[in-house]
Amino acid sequence: MSGPQKRVPQESSPQESTSFAALRGQLQEAAAAFAGGPDALEGILLGLVDDVDRAVREPLEIFPVCHHSPASATAMARRLREKQPKVVYLELCEDMAPLLTELRNCRLPVAVQAFAGDVDGFPQEWAPLSVVAPITEASAEYQAIAYALDTPGVELVLVDRSADHVFQWDSRGEKAVEGGETPQAPEEPEAALHGEAVGVEIGDLRPRFAELEEHLLRHGKVRHWSEWWHQYVEVPLGDSAADHDTYRQVMFLIGSLFRRLAPGDGARVRVDEDRERYMWTRMREHMGATGTDPADALYVCGAFHAASRVAEFGVGGSDTFTVSPRSGTTWQYGLIPSSHAAIEAQFGLAAGSVSIAATEWAKSLKRTRVQAYRLAGQAGAKKRPAKKAATARRTQPSSAPAADTAAGDRLSGFLQRPPVIDTLDEAELLGWSVDIVRAARRAGYLASTADAIAVFETSILLAGMRDRAKPTPYDFQDAAVTCIEKDVVPGRRDVRRLVEIMMGGDRIGQVGYEALPPLARDVHDRLAPLGLKLQQRGVQRALLDMASRPELEACSDVLWMLRRLMPHGTARPIMGERKLGERSIQESWDLALGTHQRALIELGYEGVSIEQVLEQRLRRDAYGPRATTATVLAAVEDATLYLGSRRLADELGTHALKVLATERSVDGAPEVLRRVRTLLAYYRTSEPVLPTWIESFVKTGYAHYCTLLPTAFRDEDAAVGQVAAMLGFLFSMESLALSLGCDHAQLELAVAQSHPEDPSKTALLWAAQVQLGTLSRAELRARCDELLDNPLVVPSYPRYLSGFVHALEPVPGLADVVVEAVSNAFGRLPDRVLLPWLPLLITTLRSGAAELAPLLIREAGRIFPGRLEALDAWVPPWRTPPVTPAARRTAAGAEGPRGAALLPAHPATCDAVADLLGCTEEWASPGDPAGAARPGIGLLVAHPAACDAVAELLGCDGEWAAPVGGTHASGTTLTSRHPATSAALESLLTGM
Repeated sequence: MSGPQKRVPQESSPQESTSFAALRGQLQEAAAAFAGGPDALEGILLGLVDDVDRAVREPLEIFPVCHHSPASATAMARRLREKQPKVVYLELCEDMAPLLTELRNCRLPVAVQAFAGDVDGFPQEWAPLSVVAPITEASAEYQAIAYALDTPGVELVLVDRSADHVFQWDSRGEKAVEGGETPQAPEEPEAALHGEAVGVEIGDLRPRFAELEEHLLRHGKVRHWSEWWHQYVEVPLGDSAADHDTYRQVMFLIGSLFRRLAPGDGARVRVDEDRERYMWTRMREHMGATGTDPADALYVCGAFHAASRVAEFGVGGSDTFTVSPRSGTTWQYGLIPSSHAAIEAQFGLAAGSVSIAATEWAKSLKRTRVQAYRLAGQAGAKKRPAKKAATARRTQPSSAPAADTAAGDRLSGFLQRPPVIDTLDEAELLGWSVDIVRAARRAGYLASTADAIAVFETSILLAGMRDRAKPTPYDFQDAAVTCIEKDVVPGRRDVRRLVEIMMGGDRIGQVGYEALPPLARDVHDRLAPLGLKLQQRGVQRALLDMASRPELEACSDVLWMLRRLMPHGTARPIMGERKLGERSIQESWDLALGTHQRALIELGYEGVSIEQVLEQRLRRDAYGPRATTATVLAAVEDATLYLGSRRLADELGTHALKVLATERSVDGAPEVLRRVRTLLAYYRTSEPVLPTWIESFVKTGYAHYCTLLPTAFRDEDAAVGQVAAMLGFLFSMESLALSLGCDHAQLELAVAQSHPEDPSKTALLWAAQVQLGTLSRAELRARCDELLDNPLVVPSYPRYLSGFVHALEPVPGLADVVVEAVSNAFGRLPDRVLLPWLPLLITTLRSGAAELAPLLIREAGRIFPGRLEALDAWVPPWRTPPVTPAARRTAAGAEGPRGAALLPAHPATCDAVADLLGCTEEWASPGDPAGAARPGIGLLVAHPAACDAVAELLGCDGEWAAPVGGTHASGTTLTSRHPATSAALESLLTGM
C-alpha cells in the first residue's frame, strides 16, 4: 500500500509584519529576563507570534475551533452572520459529505460513520473498520453545516482525508483517537454507543507535552484538562467583549503553543502534517476548478492545524503533495446515535464535560444574544416565528472589513487585560443546590435542606480556594460530592453522575426514520403491525397472538431473525419458542430496537433486508477458514428454521460433507450428533423422503467415525464425552447407514481395535461391547465387582462410573447397570474409603456427565422403592436369584395359560390385526378341530423352523409334541403340549 509522500517539515519565512511588532518586543524582553539572553525560549516565543501573524495574513480566512467548545460555536455563529461566506471548507472526512443532509432528520448528538466489514488492502485482523465523527449542537462544525445546508447559494466542502486514508496513514499500534487519550472501557451502556470505532474530531486542542499539561493543571488548581479549558479559555473567550479578531488570534496562539511544545513523536507529526497538506491541496483544487475567491470562503479547522508550518500552507502554497490512492475496501456510510458519555469516552474527556459544555452553550446564547443556526426540520428544535426566520434569511453581510485588512494586534491587549471578575450569581447557585438535593433524595440519599445550604457554601469556598469568585460547575460538582455522598452504596447512582444529569444529562441522539438505511426502514415497516414506538429507547413489551391475528406471523419471523442477528437484549422472547417443525401460536417479546439503533444501522451496511444479511452470514460461517462440521450443520439448521430455504439448506449440507471428510479430530462430535439427530427428526416428520445430502452425510459419517474410533480411544486429548458422541452417532445412525450400503463389520473391527488406557474410556468401551453383543451383562457386572474388590483401583472407580454415565448416550439400555454399579459402591465400600471418595465422585459426574444425570436419576427412581418404610425389606433386583426355566414353567402351569385366555377374552385387538392382514376366519371354540379353524397352526407344525428360532431366541428348551388322533391340536391344546414355548410367550406378554 503506497502512503503519502514523506516530506521534511519546512518553516516558511513570512515577511515581517508590523502588526505584532510590539508583542515581539515584549516577548524578547521577557525571554531575556527569564533566560538571561537569547536562547531556545526566545525562538519559541517569537515563533508563536510568527505563526499567529502568518495565519492572520492568509487571504483565505481561517477559523480555528476546538471540538465541543461553546466559545467556538458562539464565535462561529456570530462570524457566519457577519461574513455570509459563499464556500465553507470544513475539516471532516471528504467521503462523509453526502450524509450531512440527513442530519436534519436526527436528534443530536449523532455520529457520521464510515464502516467496512470486508477489507481489501488492510490486514484481515483489522476488520471490521469503523470511523465515526460525532456532532453535537454546541459545536462549531454543526453551526457551519447548518448554515451551509440551509443558505441558498452556499457550498459546503469537506477537505480532510477520507476514512480509507485514516487507516492507511495510522497504524493500529498507535492510539485510536486523534490527539486524545486512549479511551478506557465504558462503565455505562451509553458510553459504548460508538463501539470500537476510530474517532475523528474537528479541533483537537490538548497539550501533547505531559509536563506542560501537568503544570497547567497544578497552577490552575483544577483536576483535569476539561476544567482548565473551561476556566481559562472558554470563560474569557465566551465573553461578549471578545470580538472575532481577538478570538482568532487567541486560538492561533494556543494551537501554535501546543504544536511547538509537542514531543518528538515522528509518526504522529507526520500524520498531522500530511493531513494539513491534504486539506490545503483539496482547497486549492476546488478554488481552481470553481473560481472561488478566497475572500468569499471560510476555512474551519482545528486550532492545532491552523498554525501549520508546511510548505503547502495557504492559497499560494506549493502543489507538490500527491494524494495516495484509496485501497480496494468498499466503505458503507451512515448515521448512528451518539451521546455525551460516548463522546467523552471516545476522546478521553472528563466525565460530564460535554454535558456541561451544552449547558454553557445555552447560557452563552442568552448572554450574547447570538442567533445560532439550526437545520430546518431538525428533530428537537424549537420552531422560530416565521417573521423572525424570514428576517434572518434576508440578513446581509455586515460592513465589517475583510479579515486580512482588519487583523490588528488584538492579542497584546487580551494577554495584558486583567481577568474579568465574574460576580457570584447567587440565584443560579442556590437553584443548583436545591435541584441536586432533590435529585439525591429521589436516588435514595438521606439529603435535607441543611445539605443544600452546605453545598451552596462549600461551592463558594472551593471557588475561593481556586482563585475564582464565581463557582464553576466543576466546583459545584466537587461540593455536592463532599456534602451529600457520605458513603457509596452499590447499585445507587453517585452524586457526581447526578450533577451531570442535572446540568443537562447524558443526551442520547437518535437517527430519524428517513436517515436510516433501507434495511432498518424495512424492519420498522414490517414491525408496524405491533403498534409500538420502536425508535424510543428502553424496553417495550410486544404481545403476538397469531391465532386471532395471522398477519402477526410475519412480525414473529422478523423478531426471530433479529434475535439471531442483533446483540443480546434487542429482541428477547419472554413466551414462545421456535424449533424445527414447531411454531408458537402466542408469543411475548421484550424489544429494545431504539436502544440498539447503532447495531441495526450497521446491520444495514451488509444488505437491504435481514433475510439477505442472514444468508450472507450463514454462508460466511459455513465457508469460513475456521468452519467445522458442527458450525456448518448449525448454519443448515438456521437456514431451515429462520429462512425456510431448502435450496440453501441443501447447499450448506453438501458442504458439510466436504468439511467432515477433512476433519481429523473429534472435538465437535457431540455437537454434530445433536444437530444431525435434530435434522433427521425434522426431515422424517416433514418430508416424504430424506434429502440426498443427509443420507450421504450419515453414510460418510458412519465410515468416518469408524475410522477415527480406535485413535480417539487412545488419544489423551479426546474427552470421554466426545468418544461417547462418536459411539452415539454410530449406534443411533446404524440402521440408516446399513440401509444405505454401509457394513456392520466396520463398527465391529473399530471396537475390536480400540484399547484405551483411561478408566472412563475403558468403561465406555465395555458398554460398546455390550451393545455389540461381544460382552454379556453378567460379564460386565463381574468386571465391576472386580474393580471394587481391588483396593488399588478403588480411587479411580469414579472415573469408571463417569465412563458408564457417558455410555448412556450411545447405550441408554445400560441405565440399570450404572445404577447397580453406583449402589454397589455405596454398599460395599467402608466409610474410611467412601467419605474421601464421595466428593471426587460428585465432581466427576457434575463436570463430565451433568446432562445425562437425569436419565440416571429416573432409572434409580424406577428401581428403588418409593417409600422409606419399604426400604428395609427391599431386595435389589441384581441380588434376586435368577429364575430357572423349569421354575418358570411350573409357575406358568399353576397360574394357567394367561396369554391364551387373555386373547379370547379381549378379541378386539386380534380382530383389528386380522382385518389389517385380510383374514376372514372366525373365532373357534375350544372343542373345534384345529386344522379346520386354525390353518396357521398347521402351517407352523408343517414348517417348524420359525418356531424353533423363536424358541432358541427366548431360551426355550421344549420339544414339539406329536399330533393327537391324526389331527393337530387346537390353539389351547397345542399351547399346553408345548409348555416351554408357552412359558416364554407368557413371560414376554407379562413383561409387556
